[in-house]
Amino acid sequence: MNIERITSIKLPDFLSQIDELLTGAAPRTLIGIVGKPGSGKSTLVDLVRERFPSTNVAIIPMDGYHLSNEILLERGMRDRKGAPDTFDVEQFLLLLKRVKETTEEISFPIFHREIEASVEGEGVVSGSAKVIIIEGNYLLSRDYGWQYVRPLLDQSIYLKLPDEERIRRLIERHIQFGKSQEEAIQWVLGSDQRNAEYIETTSFIAQLTLEMD
Repeated sequence: MNIERITSIKLPDFLSQIDELLTGAAPRTLIGIVGKPGSGKSTLVDLVRERFPSTNVAIIPMDGYHLSNEILLERGMRDRKGAPDTFDVEQFLLLLKRVKETTEEISFPIFHREIEASVEGEGVVSGSAKVIIIEGNYLLSRDYGWQYVRPLLDQSIYLKLPDEERIRRLIERHIQFGKSQEEAIQWVLGSDQRNAEYIETTSFIAQLTLEMD
């Protein structure tokens, strides 16, 4: 097994790196942001959105490719929504390949937690975007088709947050989007925790780590 040496990066350095990519001569760059549920991926991409215009830096959340609840119910997988095999990985890969190979404007679905569904065409990658941030749990995974994602990334960054704080935030998030406290705790310590443990098994593949606090 070829284990890469992981080095750390701080948030200001990550943002400065994007600045350099935007002003430099490098071609379009795809950066994967990976982490356990509740590790701060959404927080990080929100900071990127605030700092950079979408015409320069596009953000693609993996969550838009959740399989629909109807499909999951048909397959008996509804209670596992969010697991690595509950996504349309094939369509996600097609999106990444188009983004990497062309500079045309491309649309993609965005997932909404409040309705537990994705809205088609809501996300857009501008043809002028030079940096593409791809955010999701399984970008470094090696099963269910996810193994074809990593070769499309120019850089991968794994977010780290102490589990106690990560779980606390995750429970709060589930409550915010409609679960009772009991339901939220059960989901976080069940399905979410199994997914977190799975994500951690390939964390060593990331080229960089970023501490979220």
